Amino acid sequence: MQGISVRHWCALSLATVWLATATVLGAAQSASSRDTHRVDALRIDEAPTIDGRLDEAVWQDAPVVEQFTQQEPLEGEAATERTEVRILYDSSNLYIGVRAFDSDPNGIIATEMRRDSQQMLNEDNFQFIIDTFNDSRSGYMFATNPLGAKLEQQVFEEGEGSGFGPNSNINIDWDGVWNVRSRRTEDGWVAEIAIPMRTLRFIPGETQSWGINFSRLIRRKNESVFWAPIPKAYSLTRVSLAGSLDGLESLSQGVDLRIKPFVVAGAEGERVAGEMDGTGFGDVGLDMTYGVTSGLNLDVTVNTDFAQVEVDEQQVNLTRFSLFFPEKRDFFLENAGLFTVGALTPRVKTADLFFSRRIGLSDDGQPVPIIAGGRLTGKAGRNNIAVMDIQTDDAFGESGENFLVSRYSRDVLAKSKIGGMFINKQSADGSSFNRTMAVDTALSFGNLSVNSFMAKTSSPNITTGDMGYYGRVGWLSPAWNLWAEYTDIQDNFNAEVGFVPRRGVRSTQLHFAPTPRPKRLNIRTLMPMYNLLYTTDQNNRLVTRRHHYMVGFQMEDGSFINLVYNDRLEVLDLPFRIAPGVIIPPGTYEWGEPQFMFNSNPSKRFYYMLRYVPQTFFGGTRTDYNVTLGLRPNSRFAVEARYIRNDVDLPYGAFEVNLGILRIDYALSPSTTIRSLIQYNSSTNQVNTSVRFNMRYTLGSDFYITYDEARDTFGRDIFLRNRQLVVKLDYLIAR
Repeated sequence: MQGISVRHWCALSLATVWLATATVLGAAQSASSRDTHRVDALRIDEAPTIDGRLDEAVWQDAPVVEQFTQQEPLEGEAATERTEVRILYDSSNLYIGVRAFDSDPNGIIATEMRRDSQQMLNEDNFQFIIDTFNDSRSGYMFATNPLGAKLEQQVFEEGEGSGFGPNSNINIDWDGVWNVRSRRTEDGWVAEIAIPMRTLRFIPGETQSWGINFSRLIRRKNESVFWAPIPKAYSLTRVSLAGSLDGLESLSQGVDLRIKPFVVAGAEGERVAGEMDGTGFGDVGLDMTYGVTSGLNLDVTVNTDFAQVEVDEQQVNLTRFSLFFPEKRDFFLENAGLFTVGALTPRVKTADLFFSRRIGLSDDGQPVPIIAGGRLTGKAGRNNIAVMDIQTDDAFGESGENFLVSRYSRDVLAKSKIGGMFINKQSADGSSFNRTMAVDTALSFGNLSVNSFMAKTSSPNITTGDMGYYGRVGWLSPAWNLWAEYTDIQDNFNAEVGFVPRRGVRSTQLHFAPTPRPKRLNIRTLMPMYNLLYTTDQNNRLVTRRHHYMVGFQMEDGSFINLVYNDRLEVLDLPFRIAPGVIIPPGTYEWGEPQFMFNSNPSKRFYYMLRYVPQTFFGGTRTDYNVTLGLRPNSRFAVEARYIRNDVDLPYGAFEVNLGILRIDYALSPSTTIRSLIQYNSSTNQVNTSVRFNMRYTLGSDFYITYDEARDTFGRDIFLRNRQLVVKLDYLIAR
C-alpha cells in the first residue's frame, strides 16, 4: 500500500465511526416511507387506449393516489392543488394515469414540446421514479407535461455526487421506450402513460413490489409536491424515501429481444488544394439487446454508427488541463452508472477511472470506426455486473484497439456497496497495452455518505508511482451540505481509458454550505458556501490553492443571483502556452476572481443569463463576459443564443477569445424535431453548423437526416472546409 497518506486513512477511519452511529437512523428512514406510502396496481385484461383521456372504465376502478405534500415553498404542508394518480398493469405494460387539477388552468405554464429538453423541468410537469429492484439505490425516472413532452433518466446511487455539474449517477441521455399522451382540460391537465415491461429491468419473481414516488411542479406558484415526502435537501432521485408499489404479479418481458437494424447513406466533401473533393458512402449495421435474465441485459453492436449523435458544444480552455465533454452515444449511455468509479465532485473533476469517450473517438473528437462490441449489464440479486468489450478498426495511421471494461459491485447493508474494476486496452498489433485495476466502496446511511477507491495502472516500462487513491466523507441534510475529500494521483498513474486531467498531485477539498431560508425580500433560499481546494505535488509542495466564497440567492420566482469570489494561487514549473504567441513563464502567481451572475426566471418565454468576471490573472488582467438569451414564442419553436468573450492582457502578450453559440429547435410534434447548432470560435477561426432532423415514426424506431459543415474564417473571407450529409433509418423489432 505504498503512497497512502496518514491523513487519508485517518479520514476514512473517522468516517467509519460516524457511519456506525448513523446506521439505525438511515434504516428507519428508508423503511418508514415504504410502510406508510403504499399503493396497489390494478391488473387488467384489456389495455386502455393511450390518448390522454382516461375515459375507460378500468381507470375508475384503480386505487387513487391523491395525498401530496409540499417540499417547496412550505415543507410538510398539503399541496394547494389536487393531483390524482392511478396505476394499471397487464403482463407486458405498466400504465399510469394522472389528473393534475388546477384552480387557475389559464395559469398553467407549458411551452416545451421537445423530447428530452431539460427546460420542461422548469415548467408545469409531472415526474415519477420506479425502483424496480427495490434496493433503495437505483431507478427509472420519467417526466411529462401538459403538451406531452417526454424526458426519461436512469438513476444510480440515488444520483449522489451531482453537485452543480455533470454526474454519471444520473444518466440524462438514457433513451427508454415508452408512450405518453397529454392534454389540457377545463380544470387542469391530464396525462396517460404506458411503459413496456421490456423497458425496465427487475428481479424475477411471481410477485413484485417496487419502490415508487410521484412529484408535480405547479410552476406559477413555484410549488413542488411529492406523494412520499422528500426533504428540501433532496430530489425525486432519493429513492430510499419512495413509497411502495404492490400487487404486481406474473409480469412478462416476452422473449425480451430487441433487434434494431439500420441503414445509413450519405455524402461528404473535404477541401483539398483549394478544391472540394466529394465522395458518397453507405453502410448497414445492427444493434441488439437481449434480456439474459429479468435483471441482466446483453447488448451487441455490429458495424456501429453514431451519425445521429449531436455534436459537442464548444468550450474555451484557458487552463493547462483537459476539458470534460459528456458522452452522447446511445450504446455507451444505458446503465452507464454501473461502470462508474471516480471522484464525486464535478466542480473540480480529479479522476474518472472509466470515460467512455476514450473508445471510438480520437483525442480531438473525430470518430474511430467500431467493428463490433458487446456489453452485459444489470443486477443479479445483490450483485451489480457490468462488462463491456469493444473492438475498434485502424484509423489515423494507428492500429485498432480492443477495450475490455469490467466492473463488479455488491450491495451491502441498506444502501451501501463494495466493488472492483478492471480495464484492459490492447492494440490489435500487440505494440502497446494499458490496464487499470481498482477497488472501491460507497457507504450511505441517512445523511452521511463515505466513498473511496484505490487504483493501480499498468503500462509498458512503468513499475512504480502508478497508484491512485480517493476518499470522501459527506453530510447532506435540509440545513447543511458538508463534505471533505482527498485525492492522491501519483506521477505515473496512467488511466488511458479514464479521465484524469492532472497527475502527480495530492488534492484536498473542504466544502461548507448551509442553506438558511430568510423568508424575506422575496428570497426563498440563501446559499452561502465556502470551498477550499488545496493541491500539492507528491513531495507536498503547494502547487494550487483556491478559496471559493459564494453567496447565492434563489428567489421565489425561480430566478437566481450568485456572487462569488475566488482567491487563487498557481505554481508553474514549466512554461504555459495559453494562446498563440503568448507564453506564461514558470513562477508562482496569485490573483483574485470576483464573479457576478444572474439567471432570470427560466419558466418565462423570454429568459436570460448574465455572467461578468473581472479579475487579475497570471500577473495581468482578464475579463470574462457570458450572455445567454433564450426565447420560446410557442410550444414548438425555441431559440437560444450564447456569447462568451475572454479579454486577456498579460505582460507576455494580449489576446481575446470569442465564442458564439446559436441553437434553433423546432418541434413538429413531441416525436418529430429539427435541431440546429451553429458555433463560432475565434481561437480556431471556424464556424461549425450542425442540423439534425429526427422523426420517431414508431416506438423505438427513428429516421434521421443530419447535415454538418465547418468553415474557416480569415478576416472577411469564409471558406468551406468540409461538409457531410447523412440519412439514417433504423427499425426496432421487439419480441
